[in-house]
Amino acid sequence: MQKPTPAELEVVAAQLQRTPRDVHAVAHRCPCGEIDVVATPPRLADGTPFPTFYYATCPKLTGAISTLESSGLMGQMNERLQTDPDLSGAYQAAHLDYEAARDCVAKELNLDVPEIKGTTAGGMPDRVKCLHSLIAHSLAAGADVNPLGDEALAQLPQWWLSKPCSDINNLLDKS
Repeated sequence: MQKPTPAELEVVAAQLQRTPRDVHAVAHRCPCGEIDVVATPPRLADGTPFPTFYYATCPKLTGAISTLESSGLMGQMNERLQTDPDLSGAYQAAHLDYEAARDCVAKELNLDVPEIKGTTAGGMPDRVKCLHSLIAHSLAAGADVNPLGDEALAQLPQWWLSKPCSDINNLLDKS
């Protein structure tokens, strides 16, 4: 992961239509080249514990994920988690990967955040409650780390084809 430039933070602000909170690093770039997932420290500058390490920023990506969430997919995933021990084990491993990556940043920044120990995002490790978090994790960590994030990601349309996140002037005009 790399630190975002001031210009990239402007793009993220335009994507979110607000000032981003404490962006630590670029966690993933959209195929169009712009940031679509950021990494946030586990403790915000104001002292608030923040367990959501990977955060999707691209409005086309988050819109596509919201549509997928409304399809009933999360319910189906939750049912499978209860009956498929292999899936449950792989999802537990994804939870551990997420926590380990976040803990590395906490160590790098000399942060102690005991309030979020064992808590990650998206419902991990035992349920699915937010596909945004799971897909952001899949994009940031790469394939075969978060099985349910990968599954949801594979069901998304190619959100970048109209290149909404690479046209900063278009984004700034809407904010």
